[in-house]
Amino acid sequence: MKIAQFSRIGFIMAAAGSAVGLGNIWKFPYMTGEYGGGAFVLVYLITITFIGFSVMIAEMLIGSLGRKDTVGSFEELAPPNKKGWKYAGFMGFNGLIIMTFYSVVIGWIFYYLFEIFSGLPTSTDMAKETFDNLVANEAGIQLFWHTVATIIVTYIVYRGIKGGIEKINLILMPALMLILFGMLIYAFNLDGFSKAFSFMFAPDWSKLNSEAIVRAVGHSFFTLSLGMGAIMTYAASLPKHTSITQTAFIVTFMDTLIALVAGLVIYTFLFTEGAPPSQGPGLVFISLPVVLSNFGTVGTVLALLFFLALSFAGLTSAVSLVEPVVQYIIDRFNQSRFKAVLIAGSAYYLIGVGALLSYTKDYGNIFSIGGKPLFDLLEYTTDSILLPLGGLLIAIFVGYILQKERVYSVLKNEMGKRYFDIWLFSIRYIAPLALLFMMLNLMGILKI
Repeated sequence: MKIAQFSRIGFIMAAAGSAVGLGNIWKFPYMTGEYGGGAFVLVYLITITFIGFSVMIAEMLIGSLGRKDTVGSFEELAPPNKKGWKYAGFMGFNGLIIMTFYSVVIGWIFYYLFEIFSGLPTSTDMAKETFDNLVANEAGIQLFWHTVATIIVTYIVYRGIKGGIEKINLILMPALMLILFGMLIYAFNLDGFSKAFSFMFAPDWSKLNSEAIVRAVGHSFFTLSLGMGAIMTYAASLPKHTSITQTAFIVTFMDTLIALVAGLVIYTFLFTEGAPPSQGPGLVFISLPVVLSNFGTVGTVLALLFFLALSFAGLTSAVSLVEPVVQYIIDRFNQSRFKAVLIAGSAYYLIGVGALLSYTKDYGNIFSIGGKPLFDLLEYTTDSILLPLGGLLIAIFVGYILQKERVYSVLKNEMGKRYFDIWLFSIRYIAPLALLFMMLNLMGILKI
């Protein structure tokens, strides 16, 4: 079945929307705070350049050449004696697994958007109590917002490439950037901006340890939505004769820029009020609302805009997590888009119900395995195993399985021979070794 095509700007916005998610605005700032600021950011930027960007080009290349769902693209491009590589295409299901808990987090963000109108918490204890109560005791509220998130995401995906995914990204991505850059302009005038800038871009090497390096490498990869088939599926709809290298650069640049801007904005607010930077995953849901409460009415407006931006980032990433499986069902089983969306949406929604219940006091034991909540198990499996494995398979396939002449014929005019050789070295050696090391480290098999 022929896949509808993006416009070039539509593809860039959709791919950027896939890459720009909660990892940029929520995870990157709190990880930067946990691992000492500038040194972590520098390692992150280096690995974005030499690993993330290289794998982004490789994943786009597979999708652009294959022009099918993820399984079909690998099957189409693999040599006749290596058709087993089609199974690598099942990385497209990684996104659906992520959606089981990602949708729950989007639901939390929706909840906070409405809670802001009731007033911001004025103390860390109050903010922590609000969040802990939501997660542990308010299963009904979480279920409601998880349902709302699922309905919105599945409707956008149902509308298709042109009518849904491209259209929503052409609206939400500019809106997201407008909000963040507007908040950055406001942050320029606050006392904490210079300290925030120094914290993020003046490396303190004494705070950089081996764990920080591994996490920086991992986050630089995950933030680009690689290894889950989303970029590959979108690239199957990339207009022909579009420069893969240039497009990958624009998407990587936008993704990185938004992460850095989000970090600067958040840390400016924190430092202006004298709050510490290392506050972990609760930075956005607990610490930031308390800090903004000290800004008065302006703080309420800023909090509203921030969580609105966070919800936009969550939604644009979410649709890209669902689309690969929807396209697979359409191609493989000749189903209508409506049925494919219904199947994929129902699957992640139902497992997501178990994930959100696994954190509650009443149902936590039922939805836990080996004492670990289902939410944590799903997150660990994707972060530590499935996504790095997906990236590793992409790098090996393009670096060793796909004919070098075919790869060179596509990229030669975009890169030139010198830069092509550098990229090929990265995709054959640097990226696979870094991803394998990271995966073994996160799994606890290899520690440094």
